[in-house]
Amino acid sequence: MEPFEYNAHPGRVVFGTGTLQKLPEEVARLKLTAPLLLSTPQQVDQAETLKNVLSGKVAGVFTEATMHTPSHITEKAIEYVKAQKADSVVSIGGGSTIGLGKAISIRTGLPHICIPTTYAGSEMTPILGETADGQKKTRSDPKILPGTVIYDVDLTMTLPVALSATSGVNAIAHAVEALYARNTNPLINLMAVEGVRALSSALPAIIANPSDPAGRSNALYGAWLCGTCLGSVGMALHHKLCHTLGGSFNMPHAETHTIVLPHALAYNSPKIPQVMEKLAAALPESNGDAIHGLNVLLTKLKVKRGLKDFGMKEADVDKAADIAVSNPYWNPREIERSGIRELIRRAWAGEEARADI
Repeated sequence: MEPFEYNAHPGRVVFGTGTLQKLPEEVARLKLTAPLLLSTPQQVDQAETLKNVLSGKVAGVFTEATMHTPSHITEKAIEYVKAQKADSVVSIGGGSTIGLGKAISIRTGLPHICIPTTYAGSEMTPILGETADGQKKTRSDPKILPGTVIYDVDLTMTLPVALSATSGVNAIAHAVEALYARNTNPLINLMAVEGVRALSSALPAIIANPSDPAGRSNALYGAWLCGTCLGSVGMALHHKLCHTLGGSFNMPHAETHTIVLPHALAYNSPKIPQVMEKLAAALPESNGDAIHGLNVLLTKLKVKRGLKDFGMKEADVDKAADIAVSNPYWNPREIERSGIRELIRRAWAGEEARADI
């Protein structure tokens, strides 16, 4: 057994079906009386549902959460928090809304209750990524971690199939990088492998039958495990590339993770043989090859494979490579511009991942 360190985060998780109805109980448990509800403009209906569950006892509803957590939206939300005299924030949605909840909470000290409706995993992390002046910057602080997370499988039943697929692969990416993190440990390894196994089995089932309760429950379970991995250990090349592409080229978050993951794994594969074995065992139809297993999964999920499909120009490949190598960070394989450029080019073109990178 290799030496390791393990830090447990003090968050509370409530998982099940119909658990949204426990929100008043969780608010009362924390002795709160004036929660501010957060959503994106597209999820106003879900914020209204929360308001009804709380019998209208809310400080207000803020519905302008935006992808990549732009700082000007956060500032606007904080003014609203102060004006409404809120004593807490409740975020419902995916990474955009959860990010706004975290940004408000870390700046004001208000408790944050989180109700995720996608598989992205941000709810389990003490990490906040914010965008200002075209650059996305990430910071980590234990106070950023939401205090309570309510997982309600019912809220994911209507998650569109395409978003279910990309959000689920986004979660798998957290587990993949957790397995080769510099500060990984045995418990996170177990959670990562189980998270990949659960999601890689559940997601194709959801594509086949979007209202399959077992598939939806297993996917949310896998997302919780993968999110815990993301929140517990450091990430490397894959996440750095996705932050670069999202913050500097406005690429959509989950879709970018889905496109980049197999290529980032291929780049790192020569230096992580044991991780590749574990992933191959967790991925269905891998035939002992984790890269092949991911290619098979993405084919089953019918997702777009090219960054060019989302408006990235071929001329941006060099710029993205420059940004990706400009800030040194730990990765199992040394960061070399030529290899990184080829990785980004393949992701831009929508090619299948190959180990010859």
